[in-house]
Amino acid sequence: MTAPTPGWLLRPEVGLCPCGCIGKRRKGSYVAKTLTGASGIMRQAIFSEDIAAAKGLLQRLDPRVKLLSMVGLLVVVALVHSLPLLAGAYVATVALAVASGLSLGFFIKRVWLFVPIFTGIVVLPATLSVVTPGDVILPLWHWHGHIHGVTEQGLHGAGIIVARVATSISLVVLLTLTTPWVRLLAALRAFGVPKIFVLIIGMAYRYLFLLLDAVDDMYTARKARTLSGDTGRSGTGAGRRFVAAGAGTLFGKAHQLSEEVHQAMTARGYTGNAQTLSAFRVRAGDVAFVVCVAAFATALLLADAR
Repeated sequence: MTAPTPGWLLRPEVGLCPCGCIGKRRKGSYVAKTLTGASGIMRQAIFSEDIAAAKGLLQRLDPRVKLLSMVGLLVVVALVHSLPLLAGAYVATVALAVASGLSLGFFIKRVWLFVPIFTGIVVLPATLSVVTPGDVILPLWHWHGHIHGVTEQGLHGAGIIVARVATSISLVVLLTLTTPWVRLLAALRAFGVPKIFVLIIGMAYRYLFLLLDAVDDMYTARKARTLSGDTGRSGTGAGRRFVAAGAGTLFGKAHQLSEEVHQAMTARGYTGNAQTLSAFRVRAGDVAFVVCVAAFATALLLADAR
């Protein structure tokens, strides 16, 4: 297994002093920052493959069992309207993550850093009395003698939406992190997902990394032919010229690369069906997991119906 890139090699301007006494700190190029972010995506994908190869609870399950269980739980979470029950379902997903060997901090940050936070921002207006009338618990302004602000009913509705999204995203993250990509595609085909859909997803996944490598090679070649690099005030202008000139080149290279990727896959016998080294086999642990998931989903629905 390839060793991870050292942290000191990824930090920009290693030798500069924060106080500026050694020299003037220069602003980094936005092109370099973008490529650094792209390399971060690749490192996360490699890290996810390492997690999927671990010996955790979900990693030992059949991919078809995981896919069916997670889809069923997603449907149940969408039907539940009780905030405490949704909170309990989220705690259950965190427990599954811990049992699967995932870092608790990594899992929580991956879930809450993007979608639920943005969902909370979207549903924030629904907490106001002008959108959701109810008991005002946080007065904000007066209008024609009436108090307006955040209502209890609005907060409850927003909390349900955020909790539902957080739980759903947690289930999806658990599925993708604990299942190798090829086995996940094979599980989709086992449930009758159209071959062209699986083919497009598989091609896009492989092509994404090849495209990132192509962009990185173009930028590295440009820096190798530039004496001054992207420093000084000219860095922004030079970066814009590089992006404008490289867009057309990258488009042509991307088209040619997509043909080569498809030809390479078909030459190796790829027909749209994901092939795995080990055959799928349902064991006693898979059956026990399905029974536990079914019991948990039934309990959620019955408790929500009361």
